[in-house]
Amino acid sequence: MHTDAVHQSQFVLLNESTTPVLSRLSYHAHEPFAVTVAFRTERGRWIEWTFARDLLVAGLDEPAGLGDVRIRPDLSDDEDFLTLEIESPDGYASFELEVEDVRTFLDASTELVPLGEESAHFDVDGLIEEISNV
Repeated sequence: MHTDAVHQSQFVLLNESTTPVLSRLSYHAHEPFAVTVAFRTERGRWIEWTFARDLLVAGLDEPAGLGDVRIRPDLSDDEDFLTLEIESPDGYASFELEVEDVRTFLDASTELVPLGEESAHFDVDGLIEEISNV
């Protein structure tokens, strides 16, 4: 069986809370530069953020990101975790993700599309058509 997507669910800690929140990392080969992280709310809805896969890769080893998504291995007290910070005009949240889970997810995504080969999997014509139909 061949798949063009990777999904991984895990529980994360929100804003240093002791109650875990269900999260899901997703990667699709047809969007080779991006990963999506989603968090399930108390009302059962999912809140999603999409950002560069390269940001997640870089954030495993050092602080990465300057905008509304930042990944910081140096903010967690435990080296087995890294902190994902998300900021918008509506607020700020930080989540602790298990490093090993993120590595497993990234390994699976690079099996679909190796790092550095994203351009070969990117459908520029499809993107232009999608933008043109708006």
